[in-house]
Amino acid sequence: MTNLIKWKMMAWIGLFMLTVVSCKKVESPDIDSTKTGDFSIEFDNLVSDYGLQFNNTNKPYINAKGEAFTVSRVQYYISNIKVKKADGSEYAVPQDPVEESYFLVYGDNRGSRFAKVKVPEGDYTQVSFVLGVDSARSTMGLDARTGVLDPTTGDHETQGMYWGWNSGYIFFKFEGNSPVISDDQQGDPTGRKQFKYHIGGFGGYNAPTLNNIKTITIDLTKAGVAQVRAGYRSNVHLFVDLMKVFNGTHTFSIAEHPNVMFSEYSQYIADNFLDMFTHDHTENGVTSEDQL
Repeated sequence: MTNLIKWKMMAWIGLFMLTVVSCKKVESPDIDSTKTGDFSIEFDNLVSDYGLQFNNTNKPYINAKGEAFTVSRVQYYISNIKVKKADGSEYAVPQDPVEESYFLVYGDNRGSRFAKVKVPEGDYTQVSFVLGVDSARSTMGLDARTGVLDPTTGDHETQGMYWGWNSGYIFFKFEGNSPVISDDQQGDPTGRKQFKYHIGGFGGYNAPTLNNIKTITIDLTKAGVAQVRAGYRSNVHLFVDLMKVFNGTHTFSIAEHPNVMFSEYSQYIADNFLDMFTHDHTENGVTSEDQL
C-alpha cells in the first residue's frame, strides 16, 4: 500500500470520526426532580398587532364591526398554574400560600405582568392556568383570601375587583371609550361614551349561577419548551390580544353591548378569553430580570 493510499485512508477515517463526534447529541445537565427552579408566565398585553396604549384618541383601535375604541383599564386574575411534561406527568402549583399562587395583572403596570412560581426541575411541554379565581377559594373565609384576593384592601376598593353585593371576584375587567356608544340608558347616560366589561361568576354558593371560570392551556412545543433548572428561571412569554374580547369565538358590537357585568351575555365574552393567549417564545437559563 503506497503512502498516498495510506494517507487518504487515514484522512477518511479522521473525517468519519469527526462526523460521528459532531453529530453526537449533547446531553443537558441531569434533571433532579427533588430540586425546584423558578418558572414564570409573562402576560404581554396588546391589541391585535399593536402595543397596548391607554386613552390614545389620536390612534384608536378598530374592532371587527368597524367600531373605533380606546382602552382605559385592563385587569385580570391568574391562578391555578400547572405544568406538564411530554410523558403526561403534571405538577400543580400549591394554592397556598395565596401570595405565591394567585396573581393580579394590571395592564398599566408592567411590573405585574409576571406570574412567578416554583416548580420541580424538568422539561415542560405544556402550561395551563385559570383566568379568574376558582370556586373553592372564592367561598373560603377572609383569613384564606389574603394578598391580591383580600377584598378589604385598597386595591379592591380603588380598582374594584370584587363585588361586595355579590360576594364574588371580578375575574377580568376591561374598560374604555367608543364614539358608537349612545347617551341613553342603553349606553352611557353620563355622555362619556364609556364601555365596561366586568366578567366574573364562579358558579354560586348554594345554588347554580353563572360560571365564567376559564382554564387556558398553552402548548409549548412549537415556540420553546420550558427547561426548569435550580438556580435559573424559565419564562414563558405570552401575548394577550385584547382585541379578542370583541373578535374571538363570538364577535359582538360595542354599541349593542356597551356594558356587560353579571349577566347571561357575560358567558360569550368569557368564551372569548380562550382565544386571547398566544405563546410567543420561552426564555430558559435566565439569571436576572434584566434578561427578560
